[in-house]
Amino acid sequence: MNKGKNPVWEQLKEEAVKKLRNNKELSGQHGAITPMIKMIVEAALEQELQQHLSQSKENRKNGKARKTIKTSYGNVEIEPSRDRDGTYEPQFIKKRQMTLSSAVDEKIIALAARGMSQADIAKYIEDMYGSNVSKAFISQITNNVIAKIKEWQNRPLEALYVIVWMDAIFFKVREEGRIVSKAVYCLLGLNQHGKKELLGMYIAKTERSSYWLKVLNDLKSRGVEDILIACIDNLKGFKEAIGGVFPQADVQQCVVDQVRS
Repeated sequence: MNKGKNPVWEQLKEEAVKKLRNNKELSGQHGAITPMIKMIVEAALEQELQQHLSQSKENRKNGKARKTIKTSYGNVEIEPSRDRDGTYEPQFIKKRQMTLSSAVDEKIIALAARGMSQADIAKYIEDMYGSNVSKAFISQITNNVIAKIKEWQNRPLEALYVIVWMDAIFFKVREEGRIVSKAVYCLLGLNQHGKKELLGMYIAKTERSSYWLKVLNDLKSRGVEDILIACIDNLKGFKEAIGGVFPQADVQQCVVDQVRS
């Protein structure tokens, strides 16, 4: 798997870096969530086309189109594939449809907020399409979306990062008819070449040092051998969690948190 080659996730990382550097949230009309919507919409349309092409031996892909759809998180430019015969009629985003409903927006964001359970993702995608498609088709769409998300989540990382900023950002999401708070654990790394990279985003109910330990172990399993400086807030037990995984890291408290203290 080639690290950092997925253009959608590259865009997601760039947007997230800007928001974190400017101390802004990742959601909103111009937030970093927008590329996630693009990725999932394109994955769903791609699987629709694949199923359509499987019904004909002669028909095949014929380049990509470009289309801008309006969402509650801002405009999203998508590039759906076309078929040579022109017989493909997309259902998720119809040919002349220019607006993605807010209900679909919420479901797409919930794909991550629900903890990436395949059953949960399947349920949400089924809700998006409605009851007029087969269970097999829903399963194909689900598997395609999950594969693209997990590709980014599990990609290998570099062995050494000069600085890693670690913080949890809280969002309000809808879960089973209720509005609940979710913590998104974000890790922004500065590599040896001076390039910032979003190393990972993890979803949990709240921020705890024990969960940070799990996150740090995941970084290590993906190839990170050492961190020179870990920049964190004053969460109790956080420094000890870092020391347990990266004992040589110099742990420093974020300047913003120092000022607040």
